[in-house]
Amino acid sequence: MTQDDDTLRQMIETTRASWNERVSHHVDDTSGLYDLSSFLRGEDTLSPIDDAELGDVSGLKIAHLQCHFGMDTLSLARRGAEVSGLDYSSAAIAKAKELAAETDLEATFVCADVYDGLDHLPGDAFDMVFVTCGTICWLPDLEPWAKVVAALLKPGGRLYLCDLHPAMAQLEEEDGKLVVTYPLGGLGAEGALEFHDEVSYAGDGTPLKNTKTFEWIHSLSHILNSLIGAGLSIDYLNEHDIIHWPVFPSMQSGPDGMFRLPDGAKGPPAAFSLMAKKQPV
Repeated sequence: MTQDDDTLRQMIETTRASWNERVSHHVDDTSGLYDLSSFLRGEDTLSPIDDAELGDVSGLKIAHLQCHFGMDTLSLARRGAEVSGLDYSSAAIAKAKELAAETDLEATFVCADVYDGLDHLPGDAFDMVFVTCGTICWLPDLEPWAKVVAALLKPGGRLYLCDLHPAMAQLEEEDGKLVVTYPLGGLGAEGALEFHDEVSYAGDGTPLKNTKTFEWIHSLSHILNSLIGAGLSIDYLNEHDIIHWPVFPSMQSGPDGMFRLPDGAKGPPAAFSLMAKKQPV
């Protein structure tokens, strides 16, 4: 193992510790972002973007990568899909299994790094790989991720990805203005961005003990070229002015529960979504 590999592994473990801690904050969320009580009453948690673009998933076999504690995974199950959720947070997977039992929904949950997905999920087995939202920023490179996605899909299977737009990810809000702050396209340990969050983006404001995380801002070209290089064809790429959480303090929630910039504010797209297909043999 090279020094760079060792540094990268430490970065991933540091970030994983923060995500393990955040699970309890998100389960007890009072901000309304997760709203577990509504989910337990039977409400669907898929976003309006996902809902509009997914289509009928009944009968599909779906792998949900980076599934956190499984509410979207189980929402897919409620829609009639056969679902498997994977996440590298042991606390998240433990809670996902609890929710599956509590809601009496069929789902398989495994704790693993997404890069090791083929060691835990069957290859050439899924009609869809589902990845949304706030996911790929935690991955130091997308080329190996794309190969895992392609290997999980059946011929003719599809990837659905919805996430924060990289142009928005480069910004910070300063004195009410959006300012380009972070570089685009870094990979590996050298390209990592270090953040320190005193509290999670959702919860009751309880301070985090594991405040440090590492992220990567992947360009649209890196995302698309990684998927194409793995043998997938792009069906569509859409950009949206709404996102699942308040990326900036000034963002406002609409009736759809999604967040957007205030009326009249100018900025890049907040989110992007795409569908990619594994070609039949």
